[in-house]
Amino acid sequence: MKQVGLKFLILFVFFWILCGCQSKEIDSKKILNFGKAYTEAWNSMVPQQMASFYTETGSLTINNGKAAIGRDQLAQTAASFMKAFPDMHLVMDSIVKHQKSYRYYWTFRGTNTGPGGSGNKVIFSGYEEWILSNNGLIEKSIGTFDAEDYQQQLEGN
Repeated sequence: MKQVGLKFLILFVFFWILCGCQSKEIDSKKILNFGKAYTEAWNSMVPQQMASFYTETGSLTINNGKAAIGRDQLAQTAASFMKAFPDMHLVMDSIVKHQKSYRYYWTFRGTNTGPGGSGNKVIFSGYEEWILSNNGLIEKSIGTFDAEDYQQQLEGN
């Protein structure tokens, strides 16, 4: 009886280890390609392309502001940057695994020549922390950048 229990325990541990090694994480090449495509979507100047990287109920919060929830609001958020900075260009600096999320580091460049714009150039960096859904789209993104530095550049100070 002890041998049967030991064999069961060994089988249980083997399957537990085997299942634990099969991670649902996205491999580094796939997440890098996802980040590059996301960057291209921002640079396309088509807000819906950016929004398509999110789940239907995905969200983006920038600097603890009000979250844009769902693809329509996400597209509106992207459109606001695209209109304010018609020459905007986003660069992906890096993308790294961070605990159970991914951090997408970026640099934004553009001239504020959109409606009511200041005409000033800005260059600022930040990151988005992504929680991805099971289908590999962004479920939740928390964006962070130095708002004070951005505002000073926007105002030409």
